Amino acid sequence: MSRQTAGRKLFEVALVSDTHVNEREDFSASPYPANAEANPRARHVFAQIAQSDAAFAVHMGDMINPVPELPSYAQAAENFHSIAGALSIPLHLVPGNHDIGDKPVDWMPAGMVNAQNIAIYEQHFGKHFYSFDHADVHFVVLNASLINSGDPAEATQKSWLEKDLQSSQGQRTFFFIHYPLYVSDPAEPTSYDNIDEPGRSWLLGLIERHKPEALFSAHVHNFWYDMYGETAMYVMPSTCFVRHDYSEMYRIDGGDQFGRNDAAKLGFVTLEIYETGHVTHYHRTYGRCLAEDALDEPASYPRTHVKRTTLPRVSVDMRHSWAEEMTVAPSGAVDEFRRKTARNDYPVMALWEMGLSGMRVPVQDLLDDKVRRRMTLLRPLGHRFHVYMYDLPDSATAQALTDHADLIDRLEVVISWDQRKSLLPAILALKEATGVPLLLSRVNRKDAAKTSGGRYNHLISHGFSLDEMDELADFAVAQGAAIDGFVFSISREVDPHPAITRLDEFGERTGKLPVLYVKSTTGSPWADFCDDRANALRIGEAVMAATGATHTHVVLDTFADADRGYFVRTGLVDRRFNPRLAGRMLTALAPRLAGGNWKTGSAHSLHAEDGTTLMLGVATELCGKAHTQPTNAIWHDPDTRKSGPISTLGAQHPEALLLVETSG
Repeated sequence: MSRQTAGRKLFEVALVSDTHVNEREDFSASPYPANAEANPRARHVFAQIAQSDAAFAVHMGDMINPVPELPSYAQAAENFHSIAGALSIPLHLVPGNHDIGDKPVDWMPAGMVNAQNIAIYEQHFGKHFYSFDHADVHFVVLNASLINSGDPAEATQKSWLEKDLQSSQGQRTFFFIHYPLYVSDPAEPTSYDNIDEPGRSWLLGLIERHKPEALFSAHVHNFWYDMYGETAMYVMPSTCFVRHDYSEMYRIDGGDQFGRNDAAKLGFVTLEIYETGHVTHYHRTYGRCLAEDALDEPASYPRTHVKRTTLPRVSVDMRHSWAEEMTVAPSGAVDEFRRKTARNDYPVMALWEMGLSGMRVPVQDLLDDKVRRRMTLLRPLGHRFHVYMYDLPDSATAQALTDHADLIDRLEVVISWDQRKSLLPAILALKEATGVPLLLSRVNRKDAAKTSGGRYNHLISHGFSLDEMDELADFAVAQGAAIDGFVFSISREVDPHPAITRLDEFGERTGKLPVLYVKSTTGSPWADFCDDRANALRIGEAVMAATGATHTHVVLDTFADADRGYFVRTGLVDRRFNPRLAGRMLTALAPRLAGGNWKTGSAHSLHAEDGTTLMLGVATELCGKAHTQPTNAIWHDPDTRKSGPISTLGAQHPEALLLVETSG
């Protein structure tokens, strides 16, 4: 079942969460500096939302930091309303544990939800559970802290919700709730971060029965995505700080403020609702602040998502695990008596915002039950899985490839080319059993050099070279329709643009799909390739050349940094899975490439039939070409997310990587 959107966009909703506004500017009762910036960070977010097309906004809870028992609560609430006053659209509020009291947690000294706290909340923020409609879509706001509390208001909310869902039967419905029902797994144990039993099963039962389109939650200050039956389950980021006990998910040091100020993970969401389906766009704010009485910068350029915008000829090599479950140690703060298990969903978030639906994954991902479930969830969103394996599969793997062929966009079989004649019958039988398009690749040939530069070379090389095209063309003719394509590779010193031009000719001549693996390294495992700008230029050139190609697809190396071991290089994201310059460049490039009929110009340019052109380059180089550009040309800086007319190009940093767009 496809979960991509269809029809026109009906309206847009801005979602913001966990602002933790303080009672004083630049001060917080929390010892962390990130918390002291809560007010200016929230002010920046609301100023950005004020410039959006949102019909209304929803705050997912923890509007303020002081809890109801504190005398500073009222001043913090007043500050929140002042900051949110930048909006001219309706703002709907969801109670968070800081706003109305915690769920029952007898292992913490936090004040729990009760009648007094509810009265204080209602005085400052209004109703604590309710529903509303917009354009015939139904929205439900719940007080999560009440669930399992035993407070008389719990029964009132429960009865109201069941009646509300019954009366709105047949309407598209979205839920907003502060605590997630679960973080990674519906069966996960109780923690500070989820809703306990029996309330969890009660609410999941209602979701299973009434099938709301999506449920949005917050509280954990990180991103997760799941499907429960037919309902999309989202956990929202914070505008203020990251819950840094979850920094255990990354194989790198904790970072700024021990992970709490992982600023690339801060931001807000816009929810676009279409005639069929919805899209969530994540806007990273990087902890930007806006002082009182200051004017905010212009809103950043539109975000992309694989549901709406994709690069159909581009995939990325997912060398690192992209759906890994990690053990989070007891932190001594909100959870102390057991370890938690959490899946890292930040790779998925990054892929979405870069418009990258194509993922090259090893066959072991298909064999792993938990990873395969993630593939099953992402496939209906438009993700394409290029599965690769070395040599022929054993019987269990062959059966899995057959059973789950619907998850595979194409299957790459890497073989020893010298054994092709003996292996080919079994490869063809595999294709017949799976019905999946089959690509051939090879590892080191016996006649290839075993030394490089006078040094012993004990390294794997895979993919055909461009010099083998004639040999493969003859092989393709002999095999007819049995093989669907071939995987070629080029090392860093080879320019992707002319390589793709040559492969297009190969595809035209043979009728086979040429896939080009664009390496970001050379032959030495000792050399490192960590120049962000150079890597972004190479990736941008490959993506633009593939977009303008007639036959060739590309695989980009690599998604996440390889920052240790062999062939060290930067990727589209760092080891915290935050976008690097190359990733931010794709976020800017993808929506501009989508849907256009592009033709390749030079190595870093594309031309559309309507006269639109795109150029990618360094500011100093582009300045030399500025006089040839029409006056309506606009430059975009993927790093700062700023834009401007071509006449101001000379004022930009000379080393900045820029995208220049000229309308037809």
